[in-house]
Amino acid sequence: MIKLQVIGNLGKDCTVNTVNGKNVINFNVAHTEKYRDSQGTQKERTTWVECAYWTDKTGIAPYLKKGTQVYVEGTPDVRTYTTSDGRQGAALSLRIVNIQLLGSRNNNEGADNSQIYQQQPAPAYSSAPAVPSSGDIAEPADDLPF
Repeated sequence: MIKLQVIGNLGKDCTVNTVNGKNVINFNVAHTEKYRDSQGTQKERTTWVECAYWTDKTGIAPYLKKGTQVYVEGTPDVRTYTTSDGRQGAALSLRIVNIQLLGSRNNNEGADNSQIYQQQPAPAYSSAPAVPSSGDIAEPADDLPF
């Protein structure tokens, strides 16, 4: 399994579509990386990721607006295409499993407004201590597997 994690900003508002009776939220995420080239000149490179979030939980859609910073995680795919002028192109797409809202450019609601949405339910963890009590400790067995 290949998993891709991206933190970036939405390039435009999301769209909610229904395909074969299932809901899908489509949006683009841009990640801009700053670097210096071999001559020492400061450069920027922006990578766009097309995202598809197949879910019945479309309540997140109103929050997926242009400029919103998100963390997305899922399985990647590269789609190739031919442009109108005959050149070959490629697009990085991501089938979302988890998404977390990190904020927006004009966020005045406070620092901690993050929300997590997951495709599958998160595993339940017990808050009970993992260390056994003294009454639970037994004598070592003679038939060790190694």
